[in-house]
Amino acid sequence: METTEARLKRMRMRSWRRGTKEMDLILGPWSDERLAGMSEAALDLYDALLEENDQDLYPWITGGQQCPEKYSVLLAEIGAFARARHRPAGSVR
Repeated sequence: METTEARLKRMRMRSWRRGTKEMDLILGPWSDERLAGMSEAALDLYDALLEENDQDLYPWITGGQQCPEKYSVLLAEIGAFARARHRPAGSVR
């Protein structure tokens, strides 16, 4: 059985090494910041999300396509985190 520490390490690595640089830069920092504080149920959902293809994930996160309902809250959070990180300094939005 996988320990919590090993699970978090695996999930962080999969977040940073997605296959597309865009998804690395979206999921990597988010996972570094958020994974350790997530509940088991939230980790299970994120683990399932990591199984999705980057070609699907990117438009779901950026709003280009409707995402599956089960991921809607999680992807909204990830998208907001990514937008906040890349907002120009002094930007009000």
